[in-house]
Order: sequence, then C-alpha cells, then structure tokens
Amino acid sequence: MEHLRPKCGGRSTGVISGTGAGLPVAKSNENAYVEAMTAPSPPLARPLKVYLATPRGFCAGVDRAIQIVERAIERYGAPVYVRHEIVHNKHVVDRLKGLGAVFVKELDQCPPDRPVVFSAHGVPKSVPLDAQNRQMFYLDATCPLVSKVHVEAERHHNEGREIILIGHAGHPEVIGTMGQLPEGTVRLIETVEQAREFVPVDPDNLAFVTQTTLSVDDTAEIVGALQARFPSIAVPHKEDICYATTNRQDAVKQVSADCDLVLVIGSAKSSNSQRLVEVALRAGAKGAYLVDDASHVDWAWFDGVEVLGISAGASAPEDLISGLVAAVAARFDAEIIENNGIKETVTFKLPRALTDA
Repeated sequence: MEHLRPKCGGRSTGVISGTGAGLPVAKSNENAYVEAMTAPSPPLARPLKVYLATPRGFCAGVDRAIQIVERAIERYGAPVYVRHEIVHNKHVVDRLKGLGAVFVKELDQCPPDRPVVFSAHGVPKSVPLDAQNRQMFYLDATCPLVSKVHVEAERHHNEGREIILIGHAGHPEVIGTMGQLPEGTVRLIETVEQAREFVPVDPDNLAFVTQTTLSVDDTAEIVGALQARFPSIAVPHKEDICYATTNRQDAVKQVSADCDLVLVIGSAKSSNSQRLVEVALRAGAKGAYLVDDASHVDWAWFDGVEVLGISAGASAPEDLISGLVAAVAARFDAEIIENNGIKETVTFKLPRALTDA
C-alpha cells in the first residue's frame, strides 16, 4: 500500500491521476484530489482510512470504444449514431450525447447516410449484415477481447463441437456471442447448479467459452464442475475473462479484508462493476455498495466505519472516482492510501477508417 504524504490537519496529500478517452486531461482529476487532500479538515471530523484499489476505472476496451465515437464525430461531424450504449455508464453516454452522438436501439432508427457505431459489448452477426444490406457505414467498437471469444466460439463450431457459454442471460455481450452462430448452437450456463445438470448431445465433443466480465471465482467453480463431468471438454487457449476484470477483482480482494465498507463506482447495468461488489463482500468487507457517483452515496452507511475501500468498474471515468474521494474528504479526516496494484499498459488500435489520413 502507498500512503500519500501527510500535509495538514492529519490529512494526507498526493496526486492520483488518471485519464480516459475524451475526459478532461489529468490536470482536472489531479485538482480534485489535491483540493480534497489539502483542504482543512472539517471541524471535529473523525479519522477515516481510505484504501483506493488499483487498478480501477477505465480499461483499454472501454477507452478504445469511447475514442471511436469521439473520433467519428470529429471526422464525419455530428450526428454519429451508436447502437445501444457504447459502454454501461450514464455519465459517459451523456457526455457523448453532448458531443453529437445519438444512441439508438436498432439500425432502423439510423439514417442510412450517417455513421453508426456498434457498442463495446459486441453484436450478433446479423447486425453488421443488416448494416451492409442498408448500405450503411459502420464502425465496430467491440472490445478485441470480446471478439476473441467470438472467434473461439466459431472455431469450436466449425470443428463440430457443442458449445457452452458461461455468462449472464440477457447481457449484451452474451447476446452478441450467442449471435455469432446459428440459433440453438450455443448453450448458456449461468450457475454451478446448471453446470451439474447440463445434458450434452455428446459428452466427448464439448467446448466452453465465457463472458469476459464474470466473477473469476464463480466462473472457476462452474468450469470445475464441467471439467469434473466432462474431462475432455475443450477449454479456451487463453482465459476468456479479460485482464481488466481479473485485475480489478484482485485489487478489490486485496483491500476488502481490512474494510468496514467498500464503495464501487459503476452502473447497475455493468456486469464487471456488480462483480466487484460481490468480490468485496466475499473477501471480507462488512458492507459494499454500487453507486453511480458520489451523489448516490448514503452517508448513513458510514456509521461506525473506520476503514473505507473505493474501486470503480471498467466503464467508470476517473473523474467520478476523484469526485467520490473529494466528497469523503469533505466529511472526514481522511488518510488516503493507494494499494500497489498492477499497472496496466494494454492499448488497442482504433479502426483504420479513423486513423488513415
């Protein structure tokens, strides 16, 4: 854990900055932290130790998807249409709306002469085919790690295997992955109980893939149940749960055992954010809540709390995190401690249509 240098009034100070595509540059985030950490302590404020989980917030796939929308608006002008939420975060979506993005449910709501962007969660194959039939110009913002799962599923199908998808019914990523293959080809399993009851067509000719944003521990339990029943089941060449999901869950585990309360910034629609709350509770936190931003915090949660943990899902901008830290520091004599988590360096290329001169 990294303690930030004490400054005044028992408070600690330091700069914890982060940038995301299209967000204000690090300076604004730095200001929020510095103002919070250097302001005088509130009168009679009680001490509160605050652990910031690292890494937290934006991942490379989210950053790329947001940049695709921004660059498309810059290059082609507004409006640019986006099929479904580009990522699961209202703040991100609202900001992009302000730049000229129009979010729609289906392609028939888009004029044929404007660009359309597909969300980071991925889409069924029928969507780009429909766009082509309508002679629409489209940009695919599917996270490359989701696309990897699509490729794996198609490979297993071409090799004649029955495919199991471990994931959550109705999630856009699951809909997109199942939509890569003919209807009925992919069997969805959500729980270990379903894994134990699953009846395959051919027990010796199975493969599984997973949603990228699942609980690492829950998925391991499901996979273990499948492998115990079907030892020859084909597994992913490389873990399907993405690096960002795994890293954020590991960081939350690292801080939660010492926390009375953990707050995770993220949308209720965000699978990876919801999993962080579950991980925190499982790792020993006495309480954990998912909040959109600081305005959604119920300060009654802090009764008796001496140690707070803060994290954020992979689609949550850093300025929301800094806003929560500032709100906490305005009410408590806060000691801010950042855990020494993995430093992520992953980046993904933008579509050539947005980078060619």
